[in-house]
Amino acid sequence: MAVPKKKVSKSRRDKRRTHKKLSLPTLSKCSHCGQPKLSHRVCPNCGYYGKEMVIVVKEAKK
Repeated sequence: MAVPKKKVSKSRRDKRRTHKKLSLPTLSKCSHCGQPKLSHRVCPNCGYYGKEMVIVVKEAKK
């Protein structure tokens, strides 16, 4: 059974874990309404994908 010969320092441990983090999703600007949206997806604000209306968005009840 493998046993570590010496204690792994906090610095060395943290260097190994540098890539284990979440990244924020990249947002792009909607070409129709200008609101931020996820890339390659229909705009949830206006329902457009590029220059084509894909879905009809209903207004939220207040």
